[in-house]
Amino acid sequence: MTDTGIDLNIDEIQKRIPHRPPMLLIDRIISLIPDQSAVGIRMVSVTDPVFAGHFPDYPIMPGVLIVEAMAQTAGCLASVSIGEDSDGKLVFFTTIDKVKFRKPVRPGDELRLHIEKVSSKGPLWKFRGTAMVDDKKTSEAEFGAMIVDPQR
Repeated sequence: MTDTGIDLNIDEIQKRIPHRPPMLLIDRIISLIPDQSAVGIRMVSVTDPVFAGHFPDYPIMPGVLIVEAMAQTAGCLASVSIGEDSDGKLVFFTTIDKVKFRKPVRPGDELRLHIEKVSSKGPLWKFRGTAMVDDKKTSEAEFGAMIVDPQR
């Protein structure tokens, strides 16, 4: 843990959430303060499979994937906050509100995902997320999630 919170590398992220490439959309958590906030990083690469079709002549990261990257960062925040009780559990969206896309995210960008916990009660959590590139807001959303045992 640093002065700015807990750092998680890719291996630690994969212990916390079940996503794997190509759907693992965060590369690192650079600051996580349990039960409060997290900042995730996504290094957007032209080799990401989505850019073959979105769009071939002007590649931009789809907005739904930016929101998903926010949710994955929030999932890490919830997992660390809950501790060992989160082992083997999944985090599912319950709501997505007030989504705004302000600026395209392009290959070569470092996407910073700023997540704040708004509230939690039992398995239900609410978050506010802001995505930034070069200190400029690209997207924002409020979303809810539920932490559940997987149905196997």
